[in-house]
Amino acid sequence: MSSNTLATSTVAVVAHAAGDLRIEPIDLAAPAADEARIAIAYGGICGSDLHYWSHGAAGESILKAPMILGHEIVGTVLQAAADGTGPAAGTKVAVHPATPGETGEPYPSERPNLSPGCTYLGSAARYPHTEGAFAHEVNLPARMLRELPEGLSLRDAALAEPAAVAWHAVSRAGDVAGKKALVIGAGPIGALAIAVLKRAGASEIVAVDMHEKPLEIATQLGATSTLRADDLEAISQVRADVVIEASGNYRGLASAVRGAVRGGRVVMVGLLPTGEQPALISLAITRELELVGSFRFNDEIDEVLAALADGSLQISAAVTHEFPVADGLEAFETAKDSSSSGKVLLNFLDK
Repeated sequence: MSSNTLATSTVAVVAHAAGDLRIEPIDLAAPAADEARIAIAYGGICGSDLHYWSHGAAGESILKAPMILGHEIVGTVLQAAADGTGPAAGTKVAVHPATPGETGEPYPSERPNLSPGCTYLGSAARYPHTEGAFAHEVNLPARMLRELPEGLSLRDAALAEPAAVAWHAVSRAGDVAGKKALVIGAGPIGALAIAVLKRAGASEIVAVDMHEKPLEIATQLGATSTLRADDLEAISQVRADVVIEASGNYRGLASAVRGAVRGGRVVMVGLLPTGEQPALISLAITRELELVGSFRFNDEIDEVLAALADGSLQISAAVTHEFPVADGLEAFETAKDSSSSGKVLLNFLDK
């Protein structure tokens, strides 16, 4: 397909301000030389998307102008990049939504997720904002595209990006084979972490959440037992070798510290609100716990796609709802209710 036959407009999911989400037409420029035109098939609604819609901000990233949401996306290449990089037209792809940055501030070169100037699709961290990809068609840098392994469908690959976040978090825990794991918060990332822990050989996986639906999903994905978040005594008796804190709440972090065995490791993947937070630091010190941060991912999406293709990673139970993009407002309302939903997908194929 030549560039002069590509669409010059599309329909996108755009956050204008807190409480103002619109499914509306937008102009679509011709791709740059290093960009491919992608027909988006599915998009997963992330917590950050919900925050931009609900609050007009995600942490310290504040909406200053309308922004297309979405970074959990898969689709098909309509036109390959003109510079010859990336997959050919017709290729089914997942998307790595990060662009490492260079600001002069040091970071480990093998961990580009920590580069201070890193940008992410659908992020208001910088201005002008980095537009997302919740649209029927988008232009994306060819370097972001990951060809799906043979036999892996777009629908089955739709959770590759959040699963890579979970995979990275579990990798930060070290070797979990034969170990007891505790997962605090069984929302989409926590649930996917449970599936990754199961694949990695954890002998016991205890899931904790406030609601029954997430715990039901957790069980389907590999949790061997579940606990209510308010049962602090039971959580403190778990004594897990590894804890994945995925609630993004200081109370969840406190439960993670209480539930870890002496000398254990707590991986903090749930992003707490900005600013100072209360924490059980004295308990972490006297138990010699290792508190480890986990932020986004690097190349783990490639391992996720391979594991999805060979069947060793089973995550389909994490998806509870699917909506055509025309019903995007209803989809966001559904995703906001964590007591009755897991991962919610937007279907861009159903027009």
